[in-house]
Amino acid sequence: MFTLSCINWSWDADLQIIHADVLMKIDGEVLIDEPLCVDVGLPALLFSVTHDVEPNRWGKADEWERMPFFCCGCGDPECRAFSFRVRHTHEQSLELTELEEREHGEPREHHSYIIALQQYQTEVAFIAKQFLSHIKGLDYRPYYAGTVQVVERLLQQMET
Repeated sequence: MFTLSCINWSWDADLQIIHADVLMKIDGEVLIDEPLCVDVGLPALLFSVTHDVEPNRWGKADEWERMPFFCCGCGDPECRAFSFRVRHTHEQSLELTELEEREHGEPREHHSYIIALQQYQTEVAFIAKQFLSHIKGLDYRPYYAGTVQVVERLLQQMET
């Protein structure tokens, strides 16, 4: 069973990042349960619903599809991040692998999980919709300027 939820959304106007209390559980095991920056990695998280992803927390901002899904509350993936590799192993499932990234070397793999694709897509799409609802009316200018457009486009592609 895969659970991914974000509650208590907030906006840091000075840093121009969106925070939420993130909970990720797989088969009863808690992988994440803390307040984190959500917007930096949201495009990559959405992309992972339909594509394999390999994170690079030291990548450039426009390499949005390689950002870790969640990062430190300061919004900087280089500071601290939750990195996951996603491989679409079957039509109806994917493999999510916890990674400890190293700047000058191969990432250390921790646990891998097989997740039903439909459940994963449902959870991720719900978070994307929450994000888009939360930013309405804000003077939101993210570090990667295309964040909102990419989220909207990927969400629309998932729903068609």
